[in-house]
Amino acid sequence: MSVPAHKFPVFPSAPLLQLIVLSLSAHCALAGARITTSLYALSLHASEFTVGTLIALFAFFPMLLAVPAGRLVDRVGIRKPMLGGTLAVAAGCAMPAWLPGLPVLYVAALLIGTGFMVVQVASQHTVGAISSEAQRTSNFSWLALGFSISGFCGPVIAGFVIDHARHSASFMTFMGFGILAALLTTGGALRHMHAPKRASRAPDTNATALLRDPEMVRIYFIGTLLSSAWDLFTFVVPIHGAHLGFAASTIGLVLGCFAAATFAVRLAMPWIARRHGEWHVLTGALLLSVLCYVVFPFTARPAALMFVAAILGLAVGSSQPNMLALLHMTAPPGRGAEAVGVRVTIGNASQVVLPLAFGGAGAALGLSAVFWGMGALIGAGVPIAWRKAMRR
Repeated sequence: MSVPAHKFPVFPSAPLLQLIVLSLSAHCALAGARITTSLYALSLHASEFTVGTLIALFAFFPMLLAVPAGRLVDRVGIRKPMLGGTLAVAAGCAMPAWLPGLPVLYVAALLIGTGFMVVQVASQHTVGAISSEAQRTSNFSWLALGFSISGFCGPVIAGFVIDHARHSASFMTFMGFGILAALLTTGGALRHMHAPKRASRAPDTNATALLRDPEMVRIYFIGTLLSSAWDLFTFVVPIHGAHLGFAASTIGLVLGCFAAATFAVRLAMPWIARRHGEWHVLTGALLLSVLCYVVFPFTARPAALMFVAAILGLAVGSSQPNMLALLHMTAPPGRGAEAVGVRVTIGNASQVVLPLAFGGAGAALGLSAVFWGMGALIGAGVPIAWRKAMRR
């Protein structure tokens, strides 16, 4: 939906800015810990399937608990859930630093992933709930910009710390980001930010009721495809780079180029939103993502991989603000956080299944099959998004 230029705020309000910095810190811990976990496991001679299992565990409890977390946020507000989530992130990052070895990574992945899920559900719901329809896409773009910064900083910091120190130092670094996020929940302008709580319960409040709405199903399906394109990239690139003999810092820079591109497109999103509807942007994102996954197996040099990673970053980076805006426009009144929770549940289910499936496929068939299989999967969403775009 396009809106007039003057309705976009020049800069986020103080409470929104604090919420963005808090989310950025927690996401930086997640992004950095995830690549550190992959590279640490590979340094211990873990197989692709083992690495895929570890990455899947970051999403396992979030898959199960995102809807209850959304209902909790609807009921009690955002501060207490976010404090618990950020402390879980910090604890999960601390464990591998103090207890070396592969087994502790399984527990750490569960803690970090679950803690961040709570922060994600609370922050996305709050931004949607406090924004007018005219400002919603813009405010989601500000939040997404924060995630782009953390998506860049996490992998790059991890790569350089690992190359110049050790894996445990990287985990300790991201524990610090988790602690910073926890401190930001305890005061400041955030205490004045309150998302509307759920009113009296509607007759049909089961989460599956949201999936009986065809429009919601379309939004969830396209959003899952694009988030899967993002998540599989962060899983496969460390393995692909390690097979090509890249240093940890080089792999971090590849992921950083991807994140920098998401930042750039989200910075331009208010301008894009004034000229193109949400479904037009999502159609373009799907097409670009398919192209990138077709090309990935042919990128054997760092510069080529960075370039394709940046194109994919432009594609998937444009999707999240538009997906969230569509979701909040379509969700039933009083069930915004639950609708976000369903989205997070579906997204995390794919994050559990895809690393396991593609990790096994990569071990058996090679990474080219993984890239092309993902491209085919994303392509399934193009006709749906195209038809919606043509009706606008």
